[in-house]
Amino acid sequence: MTTQIFQASTLYGTATLAAALDSGCFRPADRRILLVCNNAATPETSPALDAMPGFERLRDRFDDVLSYNEAIFPFHPGGWSPRGDDLPLWERYLRHEWRLGADDVELAVESIQVNPSLALAQIFTGAPVTVYADGLMSYGPTRSKLDPLVGTRVDRVLHLDLVPGLRPLLLTEFGVPGELVPTPAFTKVLAELAPAGDGVPELQEPALLLGQYLSALDILTPEQEEQLHVRMLEGAAALGHTTVVFKPHPSAPARFTRSLEQAADRLGVGLTVLDTPVLAEVLYQRMRPALVVGCFSTALLTASALYGLPVARVGTELLLERLAPYENSNRIPVTIVDALLPDLTDRRAVAEQRPGMDTEALGALVRAVGFAMQPRIYPGLRPQAETWLARHLDQRTLRYFKRRRLSALALPGGVPAQLAFIPRNATVRRVARKARSLRNAVRR
Repeated sequence: MTTQIFQASTLYGTATLAAALDSGCFRPADRRILLVCNNAATPETSPALDAMPGFERLRDRFDDVLSYNEAIFPFHPGGWSPRGDDLPLWERYLRHEWRLGADDVELAVESIQVNPSLALAQIFTGAPVTVYADGLMSYGPTRSKLDPLVGTRVDRVLHLDLVPGLRPLLLTEFGVPGELVPTPAFTKVLAELAPAGDGVPELQEPALLLGQYLSALDILTPEQEEQLHVRMLEGAAALGHTTVVFKPHPSAPARFTRSLEQAADRLGVGLTVLDTPVLAEVLYQRMRPALVVGCFSTALLTASALYGLPVARVGTELLLERLAPYENSNRIPVTIVDALLPDLTDRRAVAEQRPGMDTEALGALVRAVGFAMQPRIYPGLRPQAETWLARHLDQRTLRYFKRRRLSALALPGGVPAQLAFIPRNATVRRVARKARSLRNAVRR
């Protein structure tokens, strides 16, 4: 007997799995389990994906729907991992709780580098693993060095064709190939969800603004994020859009929309704030937006690549500056959106929807950034990174890198070798701090 366990934390991810199953990406199994993980900071107050509108239309692909949160209660899925000595006990416990018996287990998980995916791969030692990616992070490097006992068991990375022609860098250090989930199958699954958009206003061709709740990730302050949403609205209004829909992140507090509502009144724009947790792709089908605006949401690429909708970005330059540490896994999604999509303030670029880079150039940039992020995991990418930096680094492309990082890795564009001692010299740093304090005192 073979049991396949599909771990999912979002409705979008579940739709990706449904499309993969419909396309025959998984071999037949005697039993298929959807393992629901609620990774919200406080899962008790946030609905899990199986409670969201539209889930029932995906439910029939699975024999059982189980809760990972319940199985490991009172631990949090994102913060708990089993001790090495306890792995056999946890496997015995989960086999009993999930009625697995002596079945052969196959896993399909999201982010293998972190829990709960990593915990599942460790507990079911020896189980083959498929990693599926529903977003842009799969195009970037593995975020941390993965135990070979886990990494060598991953047989493929299933991903959507969000950037046609661009290949994932994720897990390539283990020789794991990428495999596409067919786009027609995915859009067909999303079409099943469209009628489930209860509470969705009947509007046609508005400008759709996508919120992301970046302050929860400590990337922006709440005030900066509110201002980012206002910039989206002002940019859309400047392009002539008078009907605007704002889709807040499901976890964002209600106060995030107050500044937006005040700006809409000031600009004379009709603003609708969605209070129903619904996929952006459902809105694409129901409303056919005249423009989709966001920061670096994956939904920007689904709008452009899968639905042919006009898109625009805002705030990516600030995000590239604020992301810390440099190896933050959001860096590749921000880089892709910044390099590929038109800026909201560039009226002509938005109108023409011309890509900032072709796929080949974007792939080279992603590999260069990927090496700078994880040089120890991808040492073989150094020659490509050096070539790209030597040819293309300028004032605009420097936003994708940090001079300190380039210097530390001895890459083109870093601090000259004769000055490399400066960042590490305590006396020089002390003098620089004193100079800054004096300058600030004079300004005051």
